[in-house]
Amino acid sequence: MSKNSDMSEILDKNLEDIEIQEVLKNGTDLREYALQIDKSIKEAEKASVADYLKESENIGSLHNQIEECDGILERMENMLLVFQNDLGSISNEIISLQKRSVNMSIQLSNRQGLKGPLSSFIEDIAVSETLIFGINNLPITDKEFMIQLAILNQKLNFVKEQDFKETKACHDVKDVLEKLKIKSIAKIRTYILEQIYKFRKPMANYQIPQNAMLKYKFFFEFVLANERNVAQEICNEYIDTLSKVYYSYFKSYASRLDKLKYEEVPTKDDLMGIEDGSKGGFFQKSNLKNKSTIFTIGNRGDVLAQQLEAPIIVPHVQQKTKYSYEALFRSLQYALVDNSCREYLFTTEFFHVKGSHAQELYDRILGKTLSLLVKNVENYVVECFDCLALFLCIQLINRYRWMCHKRAVAALDSYWDSLLSTFWPRLEYVLKLNIQSVRECDPGKLANKELGPHYITRRYAEFSAAMLSLSEQFPSQELSNILLVLQDEVHCFLLKMAAEFTQRIQQLIFLINNYDMVLSILMERTRDNTKEAESFREQLQARSSEYVEEILSPHFGGMMQFVKEGEQLLEQDKKNELAGLEKKSLGLVSSFSSSWKQSLEEIHREVLVSFPNLVTGSGLLQMALTNFVQYYQKFNKLLTPNARTQLVNIHVIMVEIKKYKTNF
Repeated sequence: MSKNSDMSEILDKNLEDIEIQEVLKNGTDLREYALQIDKSIKEAEKASVADYLKESENIGSLHNQIEECDGILERMENMLLVFQNDLGSISNEIISLQKRSVNMSIQLSNRQGLKGPLSSFIEDIAVSETLIFGINNLPITDKEFMIQLAILNQKLNFVKEQDFKETKACHDVKDVLEKLKIKSIAKIRTYILEQIYKFRKPMANYQIPQNAMLKYKFFFEFVLANERNVAQEICNEYIDTLSKVYYSYFKSYASRLDKLKYEEVPTKDDLMGIEDGSKGGFFQKSNLKNKSTIFTIGNRGDVLAQQLEAPIIVPHVQQKTKYSYEALFRSLQYALVDNSCREYLFTTEFFHVKGSHAQELYDRILGKTLSLLVKNVENYVVECFDCLALFLCIQLINRYRWMCHKRAVAALDSYWDSLLSTFWPRLEYVLKLNIQSVRECDPGKLANKELGPHYITRRYAEFSAAMLSLSEQFPSQELSNILLVLQDEVHCFLLKMAAEFTQRIQQLIFLINNYDMVLSILMERTRDNTKEAESFREQLQARSSEYVEEILSPHFGGMMQFVKEGEQLLEQDKKNELAGLEKKSLGLVSSFSSSWKQSLEEIHREVLVSFPNLVTGSGLLQMALTNFVQYYQKFNKLLTPNARTQLVNIHVIMVEIKKYKTNF
């Protein structure tokens, strides 16, 4: 508004200036002009007064209206001031309500946070009528009793925890819970002892009461947590009962099995180097029902295969059948493995033990029984001279130990170690006795001096093949070393035995027959790459090559000698001296031409007669014929043209040789 007044003042001033300029321009007298202006002002004043007088009523009315408006505005101002005071009070009240709301929210949150634990606390500590009735009146095998017992156990643990925190509410329920605990433990003790006493009944099936106990294994867990004395009583009663039961069962079973053992057993006179029938030994008995000797495995190895997990022998059912020791040992040990694994798994699950505690509990139950079985083995082993039986038992132990480990039961490891420490020394002792018997065997005193396989060789071959095949899954370096010593002694014996024959060819026939038999049995029953098989293969090849030379020599010795001398002269570049042997070569050619067919026939007959193994005889014959052809070709090259024309044609010889080919 000040800006508008300023603008009007500026405009008025400008107008006055313009008027003044206009007056000056027209030459008007300023005094007259001032009088004129003064007159105009007075006239305007009179007009204004007249206008005011004329509008006085309106101005009065306007004045009244303005005063009324001032009164209204004053009242409105007062009302607004009241409103302002009211709004201030409302604002304070809202702030107060907001604070109260926050406090109430915190209180609600606290109460809600407390509601869960408090409800849980009341639920955990309160003893319901259902719980009291269930513990006191329900049968122990009732499913509802198990549920109530679990609830009681939970409340007992909770009260123990709260009592430690000195919670006063515990005093209200402690007496009731204690009475319920005593009642529960009394019922559980009676039930478990009843199940344990069932083991004492004759011909009882142990699995039935054990399965019943496992079904309610929580009972012992409850007793163990709340009354250790009663838990120890139950555990001791179980140990005492089962220890006697197992001891009685295995003692009786082992005794009855012992009656099924072969009456004829090997003795110290039944060693590898002792001749058949000497000193009334095992080999002299002709009425043996077991046809295999102590050196032949026969079907005895079945205890490690299809019979390993076969049903155990029932003595009263099979009382007319006789068994070898390892078959009886298998049945007894398999029964032990089955019972021991089940017992170990039961005790760990029911009595809640593991590690060394489980082993200690297991030893208390079966320790006496295991000692009995070890003692029985020791009594047998001290008089045993059957290497195969001893080694089969060792292999059974290895397999049953592995079986126990597969079932996660290592509790029998010390028992297996005890058995092995009993069997191994005896096996080594008897093996050394056999080695000594072969070493001390005098070929000159033996009645059997045939060119065929010797009985000692046959025993060794059968025995070595059996031991090697049985040890494939669980090899033993100690056993391998002893078998190598036995092999060396047998080889030395064969050389000493061969020396009993005067002719070298007889010695070779004897050695080849024996080496061939050993190799055939080893190849048939063991792997091809055994050290024993490789050793005899080398010996057989060396003696075969020598035999071929020996058998050709009587018939073609002149030709063979001529070839050797001729090749030597050629190597020394003495061709003239070779040509000087023409007369000798002509005689050899003449002799060869007249007798070569007959010689081949005699060689054929001699080879087949000397070797009972047709495959070996055929192989040696083919080797001899091959060497013969090679000598013939070399002989042909060394001859002069004159002598060569008189020699039999190679094609004729090859046609004749084809007659002796065999299909073996």
